[in-house]
Amino acid sequence: MNVKYINAFIESAVNVLKVMAFIDATPGKPYAKQDQTARGDFSGLITFSGSVTGSLALSFSESCIYKIVSNMLGENQETSNMVKNAAGELTNMISGDARKRLQSQGLIIQADIPIILSGKDHLIKHVLTGPSIIVPFETAFGGFVVDINIKDVK
Repeated sequence: MNVKYINAFIESAVNVLKVMAFIDATPGKPYAKQDQTARGDFSGLITFSGSVTGSLALSFSESCIYKIVSNMLGENQETSNMVKNAAGELTNMISGDARKRLQSQGLIIQADIPIILSGKDHLIKHVLTGPSIIVPFETAFGGFVVDINIKDVK
């Protein structure tokens, strides 16, 4: 997987959380994920086409996503439906920001509407086979991961 794709999603995750939720997110060391188990409690999954094919998942710990939603709305959030929807919307925003960054490098990438997944040990099924790349992030309110599996279209 091309490192410029990974970097675009790292930069976008940091930017979107800072601007939209006033939260600093620190990326950790990327690693290959060999299974389909989500690394969080709430996930958004979005697929790509165009210059690349593949998918992106963002998986948030419960404490992290609740704080993000509370900060975005300016009030404490206690309903899981709002939190689930926020996981999908954050996936859409981070994906859009990353696609814009990659478009400046000559790539044209379209995205589908994100799907939302939740629950303990839910599964992330990327459209491509093989390992995905996980970038773990830490915030003062818990962690989340960027889980990406994309490749160039030849």
